[in-house]
Amino acid sequence: MTRLWVTGFRSFELGVFGNQDPKITVIKYALEKIIKRELDEELEWIITGGQLGIDQYALEVANALKAEYPALKTALMTPFKDFGGQWNENNQAQLQKLKAAVDFTQSVSQDEYKNPQQFKNYQNFMLEHTDGAILFYDAQAEESKVRYLYSAMQQYDRQRTYPITLVDFDRLQEYADEYVESIREW
Repeated sequence: MTRLWVTGFRSFELGVFGNQDPKITVIKYALEKIIKRELDEELEWIITGGQLGIDQYALEVANALKAEYPALKTALMTPFKDFGGQWNENNQAQLQKLKAAVDFTQSVSQDEYKNPQQFKNYQNFMLEHTDGAILFYDAQAEESKVRYLYSAMQQYDRQRTYPITLVDFDRLQEYADEYVESIREW
């Protein structure tokens, strides 16, 4: 798998409301472990969107890993031209910082937001331009819009081979336990 889509829960769905939340440390630990495993399997690109949460954490981790894996490339794809324009100043600045740090950034639609179809077009674009996905999602979180994405990924996988690595709450707890153990040994 050379092009991997990393996405999932938004920060508010994870109960993360600030950059100092300890949950972010565990999530980034999990992302680093997963991405390193994929790098051993010839991963070349981490491709994701700019949503607050897993998308941005994945880019931060992948960009940090470039020091150790200089061949790794990152891409930030947004659904439409003015994506993030309604966010507060800090979140907009964080998105701009990520756009400056990645190897490639582009909007799937060159128009500003017009309608929800742009999100569907974005989803289809990402499925067609990646070889598989890492998805942070748990079916217990029924209120999450990520469930629609998971369903679309599963449907796409039935048509083609599209491996999905699912990180649910149980798996995330395992990563948290592993992280705690690793800092105890340190």
